[in-house]
Amino acid sequence: MKKFDVVIIGGGISGLTAANYLAKESKRVALLEKSNQFGGRAITNHVNGMLFNIGGHALFTDGEAMDAFNELGISIHGGNAFVQAHGIWKNQVYPLAMGVGSLLKSPLLSWNEKVQFAQLMIRIWKMNAGKMPVMSLSEWAEREIKSPMVRHHFYTLSRTTTYAYAPDFQLIGPVLKQLQRSMRKEVIYVDGGWETIIAELKKAAESMGVKMFYRSRVMEIEHNLYVQKVHCSNGESFEAENVIIAAPPEEACRLIKGVEDTSLFKWKEQAVPVTATCLDLGLNHLPDPAHQFVLGLDQPIYFTNESRAATLSSGNGVVVHLVKYHLPGDHRYDSQANKEQLEQMMDLLQPGWRKERITEQFLPRMTVVHDFPRTDRRRAPGPDVPEIKGLYVAGDWAGDEELLTDASVASGKRAAKHILRNHIVV
Repeated sequence: MKKFDVVIIGGGISGLTAANYLAKESKRVALLEKSNQFGGRAITNHVNGMLFNIGGHALFTDGEAMDAFNELGISIHGGNAFVQAHGIWKNQVYPLAMGVGSLLKSPLLSWNEKVQFAQLMIRIWKMNAGKMPVMSLSEWAEREIKSPMVRHHFYTLSRTTTYAYAPDFQLIGPVLKQLQRSMRKEVIYVDGGWETIIAELKKAAESMGVKMFYRSRVMEIEHNLYVQKVHCSNGESFEAENVIIAAPPEEACRLIKGVEDTSLFKWKEQAVPVTATCLDLGLNHLPDPAHQFVLGLDQPIYFTNESRAATLSSGNGVVVHLVKYHLPGDHRYDSQANKEQLEQMMDLLQPGWRKERITEQFLPRMTVVHDFPRTDRRRAPGPDVPEIKGLYVAGDWAGDEELLTDASVASGKRAAKHILRNHIVV
């Protein structure tokens, strides 16, 4: 029987974040990962000299994740993802209003609409997003934005920065905060893919004594209203009075006997995952360098050349990423049709791309996050599960009003800080 102050289940970015904060305070930490590598959705696949993240990944330099990485001494290298954007409207490509210059040139907006859009962006820049009422993105937009075309632009930018296509459910405050971050600070693509962040977090944790266990699939968290032990499928057991589950809600519930009587079960039942179809392409070069970053205005699709800002190939090749966003809760989808739609987007933006293709990665239905801030969410999950003392949760679904990676990192930090404040040790 191995004894630790804290056992963390899940070696993704939230679990590694929690491990680092706990180890900084000299806690004895075990980190259990069921697969043969750490990282979760932050792993990077190496295919024919190309580096493919699992779906789109960009880091907001003004977010909770970057703040935590700075506190932990984690170095992030990459380039600013911002570039002149284009929009697709009725299968035609146009310059997209992103700044003063592009706004004036935009043929999609009338002069009055350009004034409306400029006023909207200034207003968003200045507002206190944290003080917004409980209201959906669409409810706010329909009330505050008169022009349908300006609303199309607003919805498109909101979808891109939050990586979610859920205007009728998304809480307006976090969306506006995310838009502000994209306007005020850099958004970066990471050199070498997101595995470099995982490697840095793992190295830092190990240097402070965190014990890493691969292929350790947890079967049960033994408890009697207090956490007692963690049992794995390989016969290993760990004794601890604190456990952080840094895994999806379905997985978390599987580990707890009597979970139906806990808040954890309620959080699982209320969770609404966000999914997307993703296509990554490794090309010899980009046929049309004028199109680097393109957003669908009348359809939920997106294209970016990640290589413009980050090193993602061993040679001179480029890595581009395409997404089709899904409506949360809609399980009607055709993976082949979605792929063909993204390939048609490439035909429009990068004619001749097939001749330049080296390799590809296709993810027909990737889970972006397992839950997000919504108007109908009764309460944000975690960090503690009140009915079982010493049990905590972390992950992209356990954010307060944070989004995406910021939710993963912030929830891991929150769980760790909660344990440290309570001073519960074995």
